[in-house]
Amino acid sequence: MGPPGVGKTTLARLTALAFDCEFIALSAVLGGVKDIRESMEQAKDTLNRTGRHTILFVDEIHRFNKGQQDALLPFVESGLVTFIGATTENPSFEVNSALLSRAQVYVLQSLNDDEMRQLLKRAQEIALDGLAFDDKAVDTLIGYADGDARRFLNLLEQAQTAASSSRITTIDADFVSSAMTLNARRFDKGGDNFYDQISALHKSVRGSSPDGALYWFCRMIDGGADPKYLARRIVRMAWEDIGLADPRALQVANDAAETYERLGSPEGELALGQAVIYLACAAKSNAGYNAFNQAMAFVKQDKSREVPVHLRNAPTKLMKELGYGHAYRYAHDEPNAYAAGETYLPEGVREPRWYKPVPRGLESKIADKLAWLRELDREAGKKD
Repeated sequence: MGPPGVGKTTLARLTALAFDCEFIALSAVLGGVKDIRESMEQAKDTLNRTGRHTILFVDEIHRFNKGQQDALLPFVESGLVTFIGATTENPSFEVNSALLSRAQVYVLQSLNDDEMRQLLKRAQEIALDGLAFDDKAVDTLIGYADGDARRFLNLLEQAQTAASSSRITTIDADFVSSAMTLNARRFDKGGDNFYDQISALHKSVRGSSPDGALYWFCRMIDGGADPKYLARRIVRMAWEDIGLADPRALQVANDAAETYERLGSPEGELALGQAVIYLACAAKSNAGYNAFNQAMAFVKQDKSREVPVHLRNAPTKLMKELGYGHAYRYAHDEPNAYAAGETYLPEGVREPRWYKPVPRGLESKIADKLAWLRELDREAGKKD
């Protein structure tokens, strides 16, 4: 597995050459069970005629459905073919467990800058006819190739064509920007790369790194991510990782999302970027997030409990006669607007203390307030 242009297909072909194997290539985009069976017949025929083993290479294996993947199993198990599958997706999500358990997963990484420069040197020796590149032009091309060797070679071919028509022998960064078609960076919406970058953005905000958060936000915008989706994620970050430590964060996130709805791209992206910076710099707390999850988990596993009589609504005479709302203490009529010693949970449920404010931002003041209220409860004789 690995991103585009890192040599997955090339490695499979080299393996076949190294072991003197027949090589059959299938595309999971275009092929199906019929093609698999025809390939197996071809592998049997090759083995019987020449004694040579066959490597079956399936490109984009994640595009095969369960039935198509299952069709490979008996032939892989029998050893008739050596199966090599290539995918840009995480095979643990996209490949059947039965097939995956019979395979070894190798992860290929994007080419680094030094490897790209080696590729350029080889291309200059073999195909570029002495065409030269200055350092800035090379850096620009490497940046746009984004670790993809295939894309890099395509860019070099574009450069050669453009240079030939312009009759120049040395390419600089200005020529690259003005004369060539530079595609957007690699960004697979819905794939691993997408969710990895979302994760990096969220964790940068949580880690209070405005530069890191802004980098990943801009990477996603540059790669073609939907700003509306990013706006929703930014709102989520505000309540999940900042919460009541800085309640303004949610307002800033919502305002940014609304601004984007009004302005669209590219102007609205600036508002989202500013929200990302604010969230990264804000005081952090997941106390509200944790409290909600704990309360929800308790409710789901607990029985349905009755609302205490003193908390019930009593809009009719009958309800009042039944005692609904009786002995309810109206907080605004109490000292400090707090009914010390009152209980608001169903009978049989002890004070769980789900919400535990952190000593940061506004929550430090909230913690002081709750501690003071509990002291009033103790003075009123309420047991924690």
